Amino acid sequence: MRGFGELEAVVMGHLWDRGTPCTVREVFERLGQDRQIAYTTAMSTMDNLHRKGWLSRERQGKAFLYWPILTREQYGARLMRDALNVGGDPSLVLSHFIEQMSGEESAALRRLAATADEQGLA
Repeated sequence: MRGFGELEAVVMGHLWDRGTPCTVREVFERLGQDRQIAYTTAMSTMDNLHRKGWLSRERQGKAFLYWPILTREQYGARLMRDALNVGGDPSLVLSHFIEQMSGEESAALRRLAATADEQGLA
């Protein structure tokens, strides 16, 4: 899996932030506040995200309602999993990742690891 293109990331960010299904028109109008974009570009981007399996959709009248398949956090976790799979030695990848963490992030990771141990997940 690879990350999103620039416009795909903006569209997904809007859908995640909104938290409810959107039509292409709604996304187009929101994107138009920050950039010049054609309606057909917004429509093509959302259709591409649907074909790639990132968005689900349902017809509502003449339009489709779109919503993300995964949460933003689930998407981030997939990117991390993929980085471990393609980054060489997973132990070294994790080591370098941990070196870049803030103290708060490191503490959160320790808490999650402890919880996983207690639940027999690790």
